[in-house]
Amino acid sequence: MTQFSYQCEGLETINDFIRWGASLFRKSDLFFGHGTDNAFDDAKMLVLHVVSMPWNLHDSYLQTRLTLHERQAVTDLFRRRIETRKPSAYLVGEAWFAGLPFYVNEHVLVPRSPIAELIAKNYAPWIEDPEAVTHVLDMCTGSGCIGIASLQAFPNAEVDLVDISPEALAIAKQNVARYDLIGVAHPIESDLFVALEGKQYDLIVSNPPYVDKIEMDALPEEFHQEPRLGLEAGDDGLDIVRVILAKAAQHLTENGVLIVEVGVSQYYLEEAYPELPFSWFEFEQGGEGVFAISKSELEVFQDILDSRILG
Repeated sequence: MTQFSYQCEGLETINDFIRWGASLFRKSDLFFGHGTDNAFDDAKMLVLHVVSMPWNLHDSYLQTRLTLHERQAVTDLFRRRIETRKPSAYLVGEAWFAGLPFYVNEHVLVPRSPIAELIAKNYAPWIEDPEAVTHVLDMCTGSGCIGIASLQAFPNAEVDLVDISPEALAIAKQNVARYDLIGVAHPIESDLFVALEGKQYDLIVSNPPYVDKIEMDALPEEFHQEPRLGLEAGDDGLDIVRVILAKAAQHLTENGVLIVEVGVSQYYLEEAYPELPFSWFEFEQGGEGVFAISKSELEVFQDILDSRILG
């Protein structure tokens, strides 16, 4: 590991420390992709957390001087970011998704799904009338961010937040309480659909584990700070997606839609299911590998989906 001096004599202002942190981060070969995509924004996240200032802080405040305690706290966060390779979101305990802040820790993935862009558009064109949506399922919910944020699009909906991990659901429950959604958003511990017998939804949305084993081993260290359970899904990354595809139709209402992120496993999915009419989203703000498919389309291919559930 490259050794750095964390002495900050001569640094005084918010801007000084952001610039210094960005310089340290660039020299340390960190990976950025967990809420920020560059060294400057990563450093800015940590500094603004310490001084309890918003991300859109006016430039005039960047010349504000830090107290001695704040300087020490910022320096410690920079050191931890470099030496542990933990994503900054874990260090501050918070990440933004779809315009909302969410509690996070090492038991959940750092929110970063391009599904946020779909939420901003009320899932159009797949959802024609957002006010008619009453039941949503966020499968493999993690922090609960996708399901909770989706309620912005669906004013009359309730959402089930499903995950197999009790530790992840503990974080989801904190986020439900944070937005005063108890009774509207329902954390449920379940191995996919096992605990959902008889339930149906207008929309099932999922960002499941989809990283194949070879890619998992090659990912930067920051990803290995996240729960492996939330990332890896077999040799081709489709172990979980196969089950979701096979079981989704029976849990969708008549006009229901399934939306799933598979990321870089899109190639494997299309190769494994050449018959299925996946509709792939194009994103303006970056991201790939998110498909939509309707209940009726899934039902046409139910026998194929069932036969391939074990790969």
